[in-house]
Amino acid sequence: MFSKATYTARREELKKLVKDGIILLFGNNDSPFNGPHNGYSPFRQDSSFLYYFGQKRDGLVGVIDIDNNKETLIGDDIDIEDIVWFGSVNTVADMASEVGVAHSAPMKALRTIVADALRQHRRIHFLPPYRYDIKIQIMDLLGIHPNQQKEAASLDLIHAVVKMRSTKTQEEIEELERAAVIGYKMHTTAMAITRPGLTEKFVGGQIDGTANSYGATTSFATIYSQHGEIMHGNPSMAELQDGRLVLCDCGGETLEHYCSDNTRTFPINGKFTQRQLEIYSVVEKAHDYALELAKPGVKYMDVHFGVCKIIFDGMKELGLAKGDTEEAVRQGAHAMFLPHGLGHMMGMDVHDMEALDQIYVGFDEETRPNLEQFGTNCLRMGRRLQEGFVVTDEPGRTVMEMTLKEGKNREIRRMCEAVGLEVVRLKRNAEGVVKLGMLKPGTYRELTKAEINGLRSAAAKGRAQTRSAALQSKAAERRPRGPVGKSAPKKRK
Repeated sequence: MFSKATYTARREELKKLVKDGIILLFGNNDSPFNGPHNGYSPFRQDSSFLYYFGQKRDGLVGVIDIDNNKETLIGDDIDIEDIVWFGSVNTVADMASEVGVAHSAPMKALRTIVADALRQHRRIHFLPPYRYDIKIQIMDLLGIHPNQQKEAASLDLIHAVVKMRSTKTQEEIEELERAAVIGYKMHTTAMAITRPGLTEKFVGGQIDGTANSYGATTSFATIYSQHGEIMHGNPSMAELQDGRLVLCDCGGETLEHYCSDNTRTFPINGKFTQRQLEIYSVVEKAHDYALELAKPGVKYMDVHFGVCKIIFDGMKELGLAKGDTEEAVRQGAHAMFLPHGLGHMMGMDVHDMEALDQIYVGFDEETRPNLEQFGTNCLRMGRRLQEGFVVTDEPGRTVMEMTLKEGKNREIRRMCEAVGLEVVRLKRNAEGVVKLGMLKPGTYRELTKAEINGLRSAAAKGRAQTRSAALQSKAAERRPRGPVGKSAPKKRK
């Protein structure tokens, strides 16, 4: 926990930005895993509540009455049965005092506070809820149905929180550096133990254990997969294969819940093939180029597209793409290699303040997202950088893949042409995977939803045909063979 002065100053600044009314900041409740007494562990407090009130216990609400300059921490003290099981903890009044809040009250007082404010027609500010129990609580208090609460959330409060949390103070940066150390330990643990024959899940478990040993928990579900083209591929029971690459995307949280997030790809057997190294070097060059471009005053969207050009040029040099780079990036064709954004804000959430909506966090009135163009619609951060911002630099190179049965190349080519793709390199590798190229040279344009769905359907059909053919082949091998048109002769006893 930071000092009392830190939390007091944050709340004072929040009051100045929002100006009037009552602010309700809901902390999280304990969340059941598979029953009421077996909750998800460790408990994770809401980040905005932590930012202004600092306490990590469940069942708390922070109330800031701007008009009357009164702050209250709402929550029920635990009873003797809880103490028997969990030990003694501070009272709600003690917790309020620790963060400079003068008043505390039991949860039933919240209904009275809100009812009085409604009767006086005062503004009541709350952030968009993301947990269903909080949505129900808001409905009980304010009469707003859960499916209307996102729209009813206070834009003044959202903008104020984004403004404050976007710019990190020195003590926050120190926490983020501690988180980076945890992330470094997680990645180096993965690199040290990865070898052919282990399962993805085993290595993923060691990664998570490292986060739990040095901090609070992982900052998001660990991604460790040989299928790097699947951006959120969680560890499976698949064995690590000699000669393949594995993608590791993971991060840790400090005890104060500041996050890290790093993505790395490395060879399972410890040595790149020449082709793997060539592609890896393109991504590495793009990563370093982003660090050169990024500085206060620069739009991160411009950094993103600069990186896209580096990657597209690199793919052309390797024979994996064709055409004019500027036009390809303008039309979004680069998204076939980089279908996500370069990076995002990071702080107390790995995608910092994601619950407040990325359109308010990563964009502003000057810089707006393109929600229609494939790939570009996944850009989380486009606004101008400011001193104190913390953003990630995560370029990548993803290639769509299809698993083929021998002799099906022409069918795959027709599938590609049907959705506006040209196969630049149609070569089947040892795993039976064919690499698909970019949009047809000279006719770059963004894919329509129908075309994207067509490509997905084609891929699914190809996989289904492969599985079907494999099953038929195995069945044929097991089936006794007799003369053509006759059943196999029965064995005599």
